[in-house]
Amino acid sequence: MSPGRVERHGFEYYRYGTLSLYAALNTMTGQVIGKTAERHTSEEFVSFLTDVVEQQPDRKEIHIIADNLSAHKTKRVQEFLNTHTNVRIHFTPTYSSWLNQVELWFDKIERDVIARGVFTSIPDLNRKLMKYIRQGNRNPKPIRWSYCDISKRIQPVPISMLQATSKTSLCKGDRGGAHFVTGRTC
Repeated sequence: MSPGRVERHGFEYYRYGTLSLYAALNTMTGQVIGKTAERHTSEEFVSFLTDVVEQQPDRKEIHIIADNLSAHKTKRVQEFLNTHTNVRIHFTPTYSSWLNQVELWFDKIERDVIARGVFTSIPDLNRKLMKYIRQGNRNPKPIRWSYCDISKRIQPVPISMLQATSKTSLCKGDRGGAHFVTGRTC
């Protein structure tokens, strides 16, 4: 596409199938661990979690932030968590996937690779996705969160109001390095 020309798309295409992409983003380093699979099942998710654990130092505490997909909440996943006590999964609230930093990364890979990509087969798509991940890991950029407009911050709720409302709970956040994990079907 050259400057000044409108982008054109053909309306006909041949769909070769789908591919699930699992990704773990380390916000402290910016590196991504990626894996593709034919389907997005509990077994595939556990296989990916095993890969993530194997690539970390022994007994390092790993926090997984995942969406509420049923494949992430099965008995098989619970068995994995029982045997890997250093791994914890936190689920984003429904309709809040934008809170998960890896979702922003998925948006980027969709724009950079998938949206205008030409793929001749599932293996071709797999090769291009994994190449993108390898290239990104050569020069990773840590996620640095900042919020500069103090006037728009949520104000703390006084303790007296919390005590008056029985259904309110407080949560303490973890400021350490976290892995954000989710899966997408490409």
